[in-house]
Amino acid sequence: MASWVDDELAGCKFADIRLEKRFKTLVDRLSEGIGETIPMACNDWANTKAAYRFLSNPRVTEDQILAGHFSSTRERFRETDGWTLVFHDTTEFSFKRDKPDLIGKTVLTMGGKNKAGRRTPITVCGVLMHSSLVVTTEGLPLGISAIKFWTRKEFKGTNALKKKINPTRVPIEEKESVRWLENIQQTTALLADAKRCVHIADREGDIYELFCTANDANTHFLVRTCVDRLAGDGHHTISEEMEAANVKANHLITVLDNKGQATKVALELRYRRIRVLPPIGKQSRYPELSLTVIYAQEHEVPSGRDRIDWKLITDLPVSTPLEAIEKLEWYASRWKIETFHKIVKSGCKAEESKLRTADRLVNLIAVFCILSWRIFWMTMLNRSTSAAPSSIAFTDTECQLLDHLVPDRGKNRSRKKSLSSYIIKVARLGGYLARASDPPPGNIVMWRGMSRLTDIVLGFEAAKLVGN
Repeated sequence: MASWVDDELAGCKFADIRLEKRFKTLVDRLSEGIGETIPMACNDWANTKAAYRFLSNPRVTEDQILAGHFSSTRERFRETDGWTLVFHDTTEFSFKRDKPDLIGKTVLTMGGKNKAGRRTPITVCGVLMHSSLVVTTEGLPLGISAIKFWTRKEFKGTNALKKKINPTRVPIEEKESVRWLENIQQTTALLADAKRCVHIADREGDIYELFCTANDANTHFLVRTCVDRLAGDGHHTISEEMEAANVKANHLITVLDNKGQATKVALELRYRRIRVLPPIGKQSRYPELSLTVIYAQEHEVPSGRDRIDWKLITDLPVSTPLEAIEKLEWYASRWKIETFHKIVKSGCKAEESKLRTADRLVNLIAVFCILSWRIFWMTMLNRSTSAAPSSIAFTDTECQLLDHLVPDRGKNRSRKKSLSSYIIKVARLGGYLARASDPPPGNIVMWRGMSRLTDIVLGFEAAKLVGN
């Protein structure tokens, strides 16, 4: 386990060499007990106390914690060819504390009833994280390229303020939305090959400044749009111009209704290159852009589920239905960053941490992000590069123990074992049945299996020491 930690975090730079050693030890311990508390993962008071001191050290920041992983992400990116997708999204970690001001308030909710039968208000505090995940078009997550953490010290009155001020007239630098721009800039600087990257975001990322930032950085974007901007000569909007666009093709997809039943649906595809204008209040600051708008819509409103109505906007040219479908499939892969966030929350159980301050929580979540990427990488590795050698993910000892604990079935006994076969064995340790009709193993069985494998390896090594 220590070998992958050393390789992944080789680029870390701390103010003190002792902090670097403690950091790698902490990552190693937490990776051996994914989802466990810090005391449980560290096993004894000395290591637990050292972990708490590291997380609370004012000389330790999330940037230093993630620096080594960022460098490894860049190296993995350099080993790939062709298009690479960068998914951007925001998630929130919520905590209940007696002193929420130490972290930052996020929302006021109603808790349980008191003796008088009235519900008592509870102030929820939390940390917000905006992350950027680099993924190949085959679906393999190469790593994180940028992360921003922040807290909200005060939430009261923000909705009332929006009624008085038009948000589009507020400079982007004064809003939380600036995180979208900063992550694109940081990713571009890190990967140093902007032309190969396509930055993908949901409707929250439908920001004109984002389009201009990507244009200035000579990189690309694909965003699900929700703003009906001015287009052409400024006397009509994008939607009005798209109404005149002809249906170029029908694209057949499979969707699930509210009861989980799969049905085939035909989407009408329209696409057109459009001259898009900046918001009226910002036309002196930002230029007009020539962008491609893609509409993928159901013709009729179905029963039992919502009508599919995707409206995408991109700087990439689209001249054929196949190119439009490619962009749809790229955007449909955006769920991968949501899966990454789910692993941080459910797998590493970040919201169950009892650390008291925002700075300590941010440092811990940054560590969890590295562990969550590795779990996700292991899961998707089986689906995208299954023929690769097992050595890129497992040690010889781990392979030997997996062969002993999870014997091969049938014809596989005589074959040379690939990476895929060992990933399946890890998943089987986590409860995966590996039946012929089963889909590939998911993240939950992978982190269960990896946790069990780590315990088995530790027991094996301890038994050798006792025997000697």
